[in-house]
Amino acid sequence: MFVDWPSESKRVIMQPQYIEAKLVELAPKKKAPPPKAKQKAKPKPAPKKPKVDLAKKKREEKKRLAKIAAQKKADEKKRLEQERLEQERKEQELRRQQQEAERLRTETEFAEALAAEQALMNAQQDEQAANSYRQLIQQRLSENWSRPPSARRGMETLIRIRLVPTGRVVGVTVLKSSGDSAFDRSVEQAALKAEQFEELQGMEPRLFEKKFRQVDVAFSPEDLRL
Repeated sequence: MFVDWPSESKRVIMQPQYIEAKLVELAPKKKAPPPKAKQKAKPKPAPKKPKVDLAKKKREEKKRLAKIAAQKKADEKKRLEQERLEQERKEQELRRQQQEAERLRTETEFAEALAAEQALMNAQQDEQAANSYRQLIQQRLSENWSRPPSARRGMETLIRIRLVPTGRVVGVTVLKSSGDSAFDRSVEQAALKAEQFEELQGMEPRLFEKKFRQVDVAFSPEDLRL
């Protein structure tokens, strides 16, 4: 089917165009690089040491040693002071104990002296009181004694009279015989005849127990001795 196709055709001449051919060198196909091997992690470099100041270090060391020496000296001084104080405390305690011992000794000696003085006074008083009672007993025995005809100078009979606090005679014992039985019997009869020394009832019990629980009496033709 032709539509409005011109009647006269025109020749169209197509001039060939020359194409300059150039040889293009194709780059070789790049091969894929082999997988990289795992590389070990490199250790981190050690930090650089700061530069040491030797002079400063020596000064610091000197200060440190001086501080240690000062502390030792202070500790030694403190120890010596404590020892001194402890020694003083011990000496004070010793002096205190000595003073206390001296005080006790003085008090003891004073008390003993007082006791001895009091004992001497008591003994003297007891002896005075005892002498008065002895004289009473001697007088009573002398009154009751009848000298036998056989009595001779130089004869002596020693008897022991046992008494109770009421003054009653409870026993007579011949301690030493005169060698004459009649003389000895006369002496015993004189003591038994007395029966009781009522005056002894007023005596202190202590004195009675000490000196009159038992009374030794010596009889002789010359005298009567207690």
